[in-house]
Amino acid sequence: MRVLLVEDEPDLGAAIEKTLTRNRYIVDWTQDGTEAWNYLTQSHTQYTMAVIDWMLPGLTGIELCKRLRTRQNPLPVLMLTARDSINDRVTGLDAGADDYLVKPFGMAELLARLRALQRRSPQFQPQNFQIGSLMLDYGSSCLVLQDSDTKAILTAKEFQLLEYLMKHANQIVSTEQIRNQLWTANSDSASNVVAAQEAKRRGVE
Repeated sequence: MRVLLVEDEPDLGAAIEKTLTRNRYIVDWTQDGTEAWNYLTQSHTQYTMAVIDWMLPGLTGIELCKRLRTRQNPLPVLMLTARDSINDRVTGLDAGADDYLVKPFGMAELLARLRALQRRSPQFQPQNFQIGSLMLDYGSSCLVLQDSDTKAILTAKEFQLLEYLMKHANQIVSTEQIRNQLWTANSDSASNVVAAQEAKRRGVE
């Protein structure tokens, strides 16, 4: 699951990014609303949801939501803000936000609200995803070979990579597509990791 995080408070943004990454989200974090819009309009990146602060340099969170909805983009949006009046909440929701979280908040609540957004989204993931005899267990981060009941515990990145390949079964997937979807926009490690996996695969073949 790929999340666009738009938060200009460095400490809070870093804490959210760390929390989401620990929970198997792939996070692109920007502190500027205009840059966030550029991320959202890139055709090669597909986000599961966005976490957007109200007050931002460049475009505000309200403006970002309005632009998304004007383009009929159904991306689930959780808006973060210190504004806690009823009128502010109404403004945020009417602009196109799906949920509204007032600062300060606990990370457990943030994660719970994101899970709720996933349940309401067509992109919601079940507890298990299966193709043939291979099954991914989201609860335990395991790969299960059902014919033999064999289980393999996967790292977060292994899980994301296998999930992506299984969801694109019988399709040709380029290394560029894998980099764009499974690594953050500012990651320096993507090329080396993907190249290593390719070399390993060729050795097996």
